[in-house]
Amino acid sequence: MDPLRFIETLTERAAIYCPSLNDTFSAQVRPADPRFGDYQSNGLLPFAKKNKSDPMALAKQLLEAMQKLIEKDNIPLSVDVAPPGFINFVLLPKFLEDRIGDFLSLESIRKLVKNPQPPQQVVIDYSSPNSAKQMHVGHIRSTVIGESLARILSFTGSSVIRDNHIGDWGTQFGILLMQVKSIQFNIMCKDTNLDHLENLYRQGNARFQQDPLIKKEVYKELKKLQNGDPENVAIWDRINKISYASFQKIYDILGVSFDHLLGESFYCHQVDRVYKELTEESIAEESQGALVVFHPEHHRFDTVPFIVRKSDQTSNYASTDLATILYRVERFQSQKVIYVTDTRQQDHFQQLFLTTQKWFKSKKYYLPQLEHITFGSILGEDGKAIKTRSGEPIRLEELLQEAEARALELVTQKNPDLNESERNEIARVVGVGAVKYADLMQNRKSDYIFSWDKMISFEGNTAPYLLYAVARIHSIFRKAGISIDSFNVSSISLCDQEEMTLVKKIIPFQSVIRQVRTDLYPHIIANFLFELATSFSSFYTNCQVLHQEEVVRSRRLALSLATLNTLTTGLDLLGIETLEKM
Repeated sequence: MDPLRFIETLTERAAIYCPSLNDTFSAQVRPADPRFGDYQSNGLLPFAKKNKSDPMALAKQLLEAMQKLIEKDNIPLSVDVAPPGFINFVLLPKFLEDRIGDFLSLESIRKLVKNPQPPQQVVIDYSSPNSAKQMHVGHIRSTVIGESLARILSFTGSSVIRDNHIGDWGTQFGILLMQVKSIQFNIMCKDTNLDHLENLYRQGNARFQQDPLIKKEVYKELKKLQNGDPENVAIWDRINKISYASFQKIYDILGVSFDHLLGESFYCHQVDRVYKELTEESIAEESQGALVVFHPEHHRFDTVPFIVRKSDQTSNYASTDLATILYRVERFQSQKVIYVTDTRQQDHFQQLFLTTQKWFKSKKYYLPQLEHITFGSILGEDGKAIKTRSGEPIRLEELLQEAEARALELVTQKNPDLNESERNEIARVVGVGAVKYADLMQNRKSDYIFSWDKMISFEGNTAPYLLYAVARIHSIFRKAGISIDSFNVSSISLCDQEEMTLVKKIIPFQSVIRQVRTDLYPHIIANFLFELATSFSSFYTNCQVLHQEEVVRSRRLALSLATLNTLTTGLDLLGIETLEKM
């Protein structure tokens, strides 16, 4: 059990023996200011205020009950109280020694953080680029946040299905079909690429916006596609194949994979059931030719309809999103569905979830937990949305290529003796890892400023700093002439304060993962890893790891290994590769 949860449980047990406390008392514990202890509980303060009691008197009662339990169970924990009613806890060496063994192998860490509850079937919907368009810098957030959440939930015991809901249906294809036909572009040519498709869309969209006749032609072509016209379907299929190949190149670079690529088109023949059932259950109604759902009970959507079928009788995002939820319940048996998109889509998902709740309740379908995981924007140094000098979105492939190039330059400066292939491999891992980590270290709800100088630095909270910490530990074992895989230590007896400080940074990993599994904020892991790497740096500076005395040497190598395993596990949960040499 992680120390935080252990202390909370001890506090709850002690509270039973305190007549002055009742069910409203919260035993919640948090890390403390190191000047006062390792952990602290301040739950007595709000309880005393509510019940008009003396918090210090209550604290002394609780302390007495807790000390009896500590003595009875021989718990290596020191407890005291401080005004106005804080309870402070200090982990004694035996407590640390008993728990650090859980971090000496990757498998034991996995067992440590696994959710004891039965596995939950979770679908995570993330990345979701649009066909016929290049993935740009804005796609990095959904892709890396979604991948990290998938790894975290899978690692802790959930059964995770990764679904990339590609935007491969809708008005943009009417525009493309119109433009391809009007200029007689040979879409089937083997040299046709995504640049050609983007240009076609750009040209067609300009005409679409300016000419009412072109607008009618676009909707005509779209309707033909949705009705299965062979020529339009063939063009549409070719566009998607070109797009998917381009997307896959980027996913390969990012180390991201999906179980399914079920785009909007997959559900185009399932939307009629949605329309039928929403109408039969009196959830949807006709309004100006469109099929809509009103939510009068909602303060913002009472007069803003959720359009589930457009007035020209074609489907839209709402249509396919509703069909998608039904499919995920019936086909995947999903108990939870997580959508990872930017904050601008909040209204859509709120209306989607409200509509689904009414629909499923009326039809007595199983309703999964629906959660919208939002994120902010990536900004340039000027504080505005990041773009190229020409005002276009930065292509994600070009961004990743530049990251590798910058990392290669840095690696060459740091270690010019490495051969070219080694430097290229290190640059790949560092460059891609730097871009991912710069995103994941941020609170996902916040905007952040994209800075090459910060993210490719070996100083501060960056991927290169963490990757160097991992490589340094591998280097220690190489210098010791010991294989990490074969290293074994039977027991650890901590002596130095630096050793205990390091262990105190390692063992909260379980509570960190538990929190992220619940709250779905990957930056909590990133911050934990940075603090751990910083603590190890201090430990390495102040403690001679390869000590002459075998018992000291073995103990410190064990602490180095525990650090390595924790860093490696945490970085892997963020989707970041590690290196043995830098």
